[in-house]
Amino acid sequence: MRKTQIIVALDTQNPAQAREWIAQVRPFAGAVKLGLEFTYAAGPAAVAEIARDTPVFLDLKLHDIPNTVAGALHALAPVQPMMLTIHAAGGAGMISAARQAINEVWPEVKRPLLLAVTVLTSLDDSALAETGITDGAQAQVIRLAGLALAAGADGLVCSPHELAVLRKTFGDGPVLVTPGIRPAGAAVGDQKRVMTPAQARDAGADWIVVGRPVTGAADPAQAAAAIAGELTR
Repeated sequence: MRKTQIIVALDTQNPAQAREWIAQVRPFAGAVKLGLEFTYAAGPAAVAEIARDTPVFLDLKLHDIPNTVAGALHALAPVQPMMLTIHAAGGAGMISAARQAINEVWPEVKRPLLLAVTVLTSLDDSALAETGITDGAQAQVIRLAGLALAAGADGLVCSPHELAVLRKTFGDGPVLVTPGIRPAGAAVGDQKRVMTPAQARDAGADWIVVGRPVTGAADPAQAAAAIAGELTR
């Protein structure tokens, strides 16, 4: 059985709230996710402070011209995350520039995993068609995954619905991180392509990202423990 670990998404602007959640969920989670909301509100220094004693998945989804993305990664050097994200849709040149910047900035033993976001879990086939992508989410995910991995990404961020086909196509090498995880009975919210934790594990996820079902629970520690328990059954 695959060892799949939990990343708890800390969707808050408040460092004190983030620290409170970390204290509650840390026994059950391998990492925490800090994204745009926290980073914009609290600043990179607050992210770096958390990253000093907690593995951080820094989910900023960088997407710009290659030189700008490379510069942003150089600026993020003090943060020391365990993983960070770029958009695969930025193209091979941007991904290659990100790979080179990470190799330049971080020593190999502390180098964060470079993860390429394929298709957001809030998008389904009809939403993609509105943007001109008419062959569906799965085809777009495979297309962007191949481009990103060839350009130097260590892994991918994808919905659980693409996990099995990505494993079949690219094997066990890429690190697959999967948002859109909802325990059975939990509200789906703004996610459209979701699975339960155990379903995502069985489909090939290395990491699952869970936010509101944990941080919005009356007892976040108990909620995280329940998901961890599901992953080991």
